[in-house]
Amino acid sequence: MMWLKLWLRTVFQNLENSQCQSSSLPDFKYYYLLNVWYRSLSYLLLVITFSSFIQDKEEKIACVIGDRSTSDVVVRLRTQEGRDDWLYCHSEVLIKNCKYFADRLSESWPTCQILDSRNCVDVCCQESNFDYHVNLIRLLYIVIDGSVDDLWHGVRNALGILQVAVELGCPQIVTACVNYLEAVTWEEAEEEEILKIVPRMGLQAEPILARLQPVNQSAIINIFVCAIRFATSSPPPQMNDLKSSAQEQLEYMLTEDDDAPLLTADDNIKLEVKECVNGLFSRFNNSLIALFCGSTESLYEAGNIQLFQSYLTDLSWVCQILSKLEIMRGVVEYWFDASEKIVKVLEQRSSSSEVLEIKLRAIEVTSKVLEAIGYGTVILPTAKRLQVLKVWLPFVRVTKPLIDSVTMNCENAMLLKIDGEMWQSLESTFVSIILALPSGDQAEVLTEWLDNEYMQYPDLTEAFEAWCYRSKVAKRRLSLLGDEHAMTNSF
Repeated sequence: MMWLKLWLRTVFQNLENSQCQSSSLPDFKYYYLLNVWYRSLSYLLLVITFSSFIQDKEEKIACVIGDRSTSDVVVRLRTQEGRDDWLYCHSEVLIKNCKYFADRLSESWPTCQILDSRNCVDVCCQESNFDYHVNLIRLLYIVIDGSVDDLWHGVRNALGILQVAVELGCPQIVTACVNYLEAVTWEEAEEEEILKIVPRMGLQAEPILARLQPVNQSAIINIFVCAIRFATSSPPPQMNDLKSSAQEQLEYMLTEDDDAPLLTADDNIKLEVKECVNGLFSRFNNSLIALFCGSTESLYEAGNIQLFQSYLTDLSWVCQILSKLEIMRGVVEYWFDASEKIVKVLEQRSSSSEVLEIKLRAIEVTSKVLEAIGYGTVILPTAKRLQVLKVWLPFVRVTKPLIDSVTMNCENAMLLKIDGEMWQSLESTFVSIILALPSGDQAEVLTEWLDNEYMQYPDLTEAFEAWCYRSKVAKRRLSLLGDEHAMTNSF
């Protein structure tokens, strides 16, 4: 290229001399010289451009991995299992993009070997990440500037290349891998693998874990409040799946399993939940009043059935949330007040699968309410506990055989499927509530049970046995207590 520069200098000097002598030259000769010099310059620029193109092309051709004719270094990938692969590479590329190769190919590295007029660099690796080493060396030959994204072929491959890039010191590839992994979605197994590997890589890999970091409490509260409002609302039917999903996640947020609950409810959160539940109570009560005061056919209209059933389903879910928040009293008192109307509406003349499903949902809510009463979560006076037994015990006793017969014979049996533990839990709750009543009230409940044709469920045998024992030994027990009391007074 030196001769081109000299020639260019000569052309310009001639042009200057011509300008100085232009007064003594005819016009046509002067313009002729200008034309010649213009063409010379154009030719020169063409030659320079073509030369640059040829030079760039030669450089690109010279840097193709595996080209033995231009390679000046061999990378030997070795494993403990005896695998030994040779990659013919170029020191210029390796030194520029990788600290490990820059160190190994430096003059100060004492163990640099010469093999067939080429430098030889050994890289020892595990068989499991052998392919990642090969892929990384290939990536050293690619300009990673963000213009090409499809280099990684999935999360696992990118994670493997990232490990090798961190180990060998390839900052450009590390950055590209981190950007890719931070931007794409992960499957569950990939996420677990990322959690095992990435935290050991330090600050350079931190952006990958941004989606897994704990969220501040205010953000959790905000999303909880929005979700509880939606979960206790009455959206259009096409949004029921979204609503069910919100309910599931709210319950998960409050559940204590291997991890602590995501949210610790304070008074403000409990107040918000109570307001949402009161809105649900209000809508359910309006529907209940309409059905209670309406015609006998009103319950069987499709719209009323679906709406009433959806309210009962929501109330069943609400009981689980309120139980976790320890604020069950509101729903217990509401259910007690509404029980007689609910039973009257449900006892209308129909045993269709749709109505039986509504009855089943009502029993689910009743089971959770009675559980709160029977195990002391909510304390009610004796009269109210006896009243709730008199309302729901006969209803459950008659309804369960109907549900059992339909689940065995009806095509819509899946709609009426219920966890067997619910029936068992409800039976135990009935027994607990009965045993906590005064003995005279127990006798009244047990007499009605023994005289009923549906005495198989709930089975109150345990309560009957306890009542018999207590009644038989009552006089002796109380007489002993009386004697002890008299002796205490005498002293």
